[in-house]
Amino acid sequence: MIRKLNIKAILIVFLVVFLYLTTGYTKDGSLKLILLISEQNISSPQHAWWASELDLSITESKLAQKLIENGYTILEPSFLNQIIKQEKAFRLVNISEEKSIKLGSLAKADYVVLGKAVASSAGNVPQSNMRSCFANISAKLIRVRDGKVIAYLDSSGSSAHMDVITGGKEALSNAAETLTAKIIDALSKEVEVKKEGVR
Repeated sequence: MIRKLNIKAILIVFLVVFLYLTTGYTKDGSLKLILLISEQNISSPQHAWWASELDLSITESKLAQKLIENGYTILEPSFLNQIIKQEKAFRLVNISEEKSIKLGSLAKADYVVLGKAVASSAGNVPQSNMRSCFANISAKLIRVRDGKVIAYLDSSGSSAHMDVITGGKEALSNAAETLTAKIIDALSKEVEVKKEGVR
């Protein structure tokens, strides 16, 4: 009788550990992410969808597109707005790491990408009317379950255009594409670690 109880207890513990290690997955197998990248294009003010009820920025839109293409689930502003309305601290452009984790937890997200994207313009391209534009993104990939930053990421992009605002948008989009590859790489390593832990 005691032996049967011990075996049952071991099986329950194993099942709980297994479920704990695999909680980073939704039922369809994809990870759920929230994108919180504030953006500033050239001389325009810094903005963020969670602070102004706008849609995803250029940076976030490109990230979302590429991440969805690679099988990840992006939680959209329309889904998150009801949660955000409940707490004023979620409405700050420079949302804190702590609040971003809380938002992720309330939305049942697996990871939050928290960061900032800035585009700037330089001089004219030699022998041309085109202006050089550059963008830099710095971000953290945070695991919501325990609030751990699993990766610090950065990327840059450039563009040349007669209109600096359009050039800035292109540079931001290019930087976001580079960042996507780094996010996917970090998430892939995270999944591998989980698989190793289950074995």
